[in-house]
Amino acid sequence: MKIAPIMRAFKQSPHNIEAVLLHTGQHYDAAMKTAFFDQLHIPEPDIDLGVGSGTHTVQTAEIMLRFEPVLDEIKPTAVLVLGDVNSTIACALVAVKKEIPVIHVEAGLRSYDRLMPEEVNRVLTDQISDLLFTTERSAEANLTREGISVSRIHFVGNVMIDTLLYNLDSAVDPVAMITRSVSASELKGYLDGYGLVTMHRPSNVDNPTNLKSLLQTLHKVSEQIPLIFPVHPRTAQRINEFGYESLIESPRILRMPPQGYLELLGLMKQAKLVLTDSGGIQEETTALGVPCVTLRENTERPITADEGTNTVVGIDPEKIHPCVDAILATGGKAGRVPEYWDGKAAERIVELICTWAAGIKREAS
Repeated sequence: MKIAPIMRAFKQSPHNIEAVLLHTGQHYDAAMKTAFFDQLHIPEPDIDLGVGSGTHTVQTAEIMLRFEPVLDEIKPTAVLVLGDVNSTIACALVAVKKEIPVIHVEAGLRSYDRLMPEEVNRVLTDQISDLLFTTERSAEANLTREGISVSRIHFVGNVMIDTLLYNLDSAVDPVAMITRSVSASELKGYLDGYGLVTMHRPSNVDNPTNLKSLLQTLHKVSEQIPLIFPVHPRTAQRINEFGYESLIESPRILRMPPQGYLELLGLMKQAKLVLTDSGGIQEETTALGVPCVTLRENTERPITADEGTNTVVGIDPEKIHPCVDAILATGGKAGRVPEYWDGKAAERIVELICTWAAGIKREAS
């Protein structure tokens, strides 16, 4: 979702900069990868490292080992990395060790929870990046507190929202998906309004106690509003391992396999509320004006709660239920779309990169 608008902007730019697309293979579910690449019209990667799964250490190390020979062969002007996954820090580290400038898209986001692997990835990547593109103004203060020069920081907006707005009219109507999946007697309940659920964070799904509590909470919430739950592969595996299938067996919880971007966008767009632990979905619901209940103790995207439709409640049922009650009673926070979430972030990024690259070329000559 983040690379699609950037590749499109490079292609449409009048500046002559070649963008070579590399896919590390960190997100290795074949069906999900194919669905996202096809639906978002992302060009087939020029290079696919095929790294696959593993512990954080193994995965990061394997990406580094496979990425270094690519840089030796291509000798790029810069390496652009996105977000906060293991691929982000792994590729950035290899680049900086080889004295290749690093560009970080979605810089400066902070949860201030170092137990989150993503937080460590974010902080370290920002420290070694030459150009840092931020999605919200508060990110600049986070970066300058960590000693990063303001001259390296550029507020450009959110490429996730570029993708959302670009694809909004193509979102799949959820009615057909629901109709295929429930009985005629159950259908009306979903068509009258449903909640959407996504969960995948290790702190929620890898911990048996936390996962059990969350599934029991979802079952209780479903008594008020039916829920649609596309189950992430990691979450499905843990539910099976822990023997928790019965906790969400209900005609008012519609479990689905992982959905493509356009399917999930359609489900999100029509939902009465969303319960999630996803950072990206916090942003997307704010852009769509859909109430979001974040099942985490913190967020690295505070603008979604300060200005948007997001409420961060954690995993305590005593906090989740009142929040859901309030949304169902009042429609939830109205919120507003944050500054520069206008569908043009990728254009700003590419223009700044081209200006920066031209400066490097002049200095070299």
